[in-house]
Amino acid sequence: MWSQLRVPSYGSGLTSVYPREAEGLKDLRDATEAHPWAIIATSPDGGQFISLLLKLINAKKTIEIGVFTGYSLLATALSLPDDGKVVAIDIDKAVYDEYGLPIIKKVGVAHKISFIHSPAMPILDELLQDPKEEGSFDFAFVDADKPNYENYHERLLKLVKVGGLIMYDNTLWGGSVAQDEALVPDFLKPNRHHLINFNRALAIDPRVEISQIPVGDGVTLCRRLY
Repeated sequence: MWSQLRVPSYGSGLTSVYPREAEGLKDLRDATEAHPWAIIATSPDGGQFISLLLKLINAKKTIEIGVFTGYSLLATALSLPDDGKVVAIDIDKAVYDEYGLPIIKKVGVAHKISFIHSPAMPILDELLQDPKEEGSFDFAFVDADKPNYENYHERLLKLVKVGGLIMYDNTLWGGSVAQDEALVPDFLKPNRHHLINFNRALAIDPRVEISQIPVGDGVTLCRRLY
């Protein structure tokens, strides 16, 4: 299944990603390998890319939908200033508590994280009820519940400030979005259709400037224009 999509860490991974990976991130990556769904964790090159973006835009307040063990969350927390905040939303708190939280506490960034154990949609809607939250986020990272990507997008375009960034993970979906359906493994097909439709929607959305980047399983970066 997902193991079919694992790419060996050759070349740039060995020379530019792993030598710069923070010790806490390495520890969490190693710990995550014991989980049966380790393949769905954010890739180290993806974490490195997020970290660089956050520093480039001087982000202080971010939101993350989909946490798993917390690799991208830790990369974010490490990249924010000491008074920075990240709202993290996931329906599975147990796996985060077991794998990510102990390491996050150990490296001293737990105070930057507000973990919300919930589906994302009601939390986003709740945030939008507070006028102070609208346009208050610098960055959003979405890596969960592919059928809801379009719904998340509509809400995040209100929560993220003009000029802020929204990043969607897995938009290449193992390369299947560019394959003939007959060649796509069955386990990829259901979300493939959602991601194809989402990619098409982003391509014609005048509210964002976009770039789809072959990092990890493909990420699409959106900059809010208005």
